[in-house]
Amino acid sequence: MAFDLEAAKAHLREYGWAKVPSVLTKDEAAAALEKLWEAKRKAEARGEDTYLSFLDPNPSNVRVFYLMELDKVFRDLISHPTAVSMVKAVLGDNFLISNFTANIARPGSQSMALHSDQSLVFPDPWQDVWALNVIWCLTDVRKENGATQYVPGSNKYVYRKEVPDNAPELLVPFEGEAGDIIVMDGRVWHTSGSNVTKDEDRALLFGYYTAPFMRQQVNWTAKLPKEIQDTLGEDMKEWLGLNPVGNIGVTGDLRYMSQQYPNGKKAEEVAAV
Repeated sequence: MAFDLEAAKAHLREYGWAKVPSVLTKDEAAAALEKLWEAKRKAEARGEDTYLSFLDPNPSNVRVFYLMELDKVFRDLISHPTAVSMVKAVLGDNFLISNFTANIARPGSQSMALHSDQSLVFPDPWQDVWALNVIWCLTDVRKENGATQYVPGSNKYVYRKEVPDNAPELLVPFEGEAGDIIVMDGRVWHTSGSNVTKDEDRALLFGYYTAPFMRQQVNWTAKLPKEIQDTLGEDMKEWLGLNPVGNIGVTGDLRYMSQQYPNGKKAEEVAAV
């Protein structure tokens, strides 16, 4: 039976999250995982940290940043038609790719802070969805190996004060299989889970998309080498903010006034009044 993507979009809009199964085959997920470990080695070889003490309690959480620079497979994933379709269902046709990172929870990893991604980049009130994460499962993901955990209903919070004091008791894991994606509204409050297994890695990629008026977390003009930028299609250049024109008219209406008000008075008639 074919998966109902439109139903997933409706679930995302109502509940703040949705799972789309088998976007990648098991072999494709395994190949992407291999590329991720290579990307980690590349990052460390040039002196970039893969453990950040202000994010994670110990080095068992492995972070890899700037994925799109490190391998083409990640540029293909961030622009995958299924991911983009889910993003547009919430953010509309105009959006930006703000970041693309990885979080590998190795045995012994512990939870980071409870947060919403939108709260990190925009102060409350959060009147609408202005950020979205597409989470790629490169391994099977379950509570025991560190699945991302979220507070159900938190996509409806408008103010930080609405986060309940017992939020840790309300957490529910996003579980899935290698090749699935989990799409999460930027208003959903969540945290990384603790990996209590002895020998299982939990590898996730986080594609972070935002409304076009929000500043990106990564300046891709500076970070992506020109030889990579030259290989990108027009859509990707637009999504990465690489075109000369930036935030002009993306949330407004810049049609000629005669087009905006086709049944109204002509400009010269208005001036004569």
